[in-house]
Amino acid sequence: MSCILHIETSTEVCSVAVSQDGATIFSKEDFKGPQHAVVLGVYVDEALSFVDNHVIPLDAVAVSCGPGSYTGLRIGVSMAKGICYGRNIPLIGLPTLEVMSVPVLLGHDLPEDALICPMIDARRMEVYAAIYDRALHVKKPISADIIDENSYKEFLDEHPVYFFGNGAAKCKDKITHPNARFIDNIHPLAKWMFPLAEKAVATNDFKDVAYFEPFYLKEFVASTPKKLL
Repeated sequence: MSCILHIETSTEVCSVAVSQDGATIFSKEDFKGPQHAVVLGVYVDEALSFVDNHVIPLDAVAVSCGPGSYTGLRIGVSMAKGICYGRNIPLIGLPTLEVMSVPVLLGHDLPEDALICPMIDARRMEVYAAIYDRALHVKKPISADIIDENSYKEFLDEHPVYFFGNGAAKCKDKITHPNARFIDNIHPLAKWMFPLAEKAVATNDFKDVAYFEPFYLKEFVASTPKKLL
C-alpha cells in the first residue's frame, strides 16, 4: 500500500485528499463553485503539511484527468505535476468518469447485470458520458453525447442502467426507459480516487510528468461546447 495525494478539479467542486494503506486520512472539499485557482493551493498545502507533520512518505500524486472543465483540469494537472517534480514522485492520471463511479459501486446495492453511466454536464442537452459494468469494464467509451429519447436504448433494452453525475439530472425528462435509474448527489471527489490510484500503483501505471495532459483536451476539443472552454 502507498500514501497518495489526490487532486480532483474536473467540475465546479474542488477537492483534495490523502490516502494511506487504502484509507482516506485527509480530505478537503469546496462545493461553492468554480474557484479552484483560489482554494486548490490552500488545500494542497494543508494536505502536504499533514503528511509531513506525521512523517508519512508521499509515494505518488493522483489527479483526475477528465473529461470536465478545461480550466479546472488544467489547474489540477498543473498542480499535480509541480508536486511530482518538486518531490520526485510519480504521477497517476485517473479518468473522471471512473472516479465518479466509485461511490456508486461502493455505496449502492446494484443488480448483477446493472450498467452504470456517469455523466458530466456539457451544457444544453450534451453530456460527457461512458457506460461501464460493475467491474468498470468499458461498454461504451467516453464520448460527448447529445441526449434524446433514444439515447442508450441498446443498453437499456438489455440492462438496468444507473445514471448519475451533474449531467444526469437534466436527462430525466428525456431518458424515460423503464430500465433507466437515476442516482442523485454524486460528484467526482478526491476521497473516492484511492481504489483506482492503488490499482495504478500496483500495476506501475504511471504517467510521464513532462508530457501528461488531460486526455480530453486532445480527444474532445473539437466537440467541446464553447462554454466549457
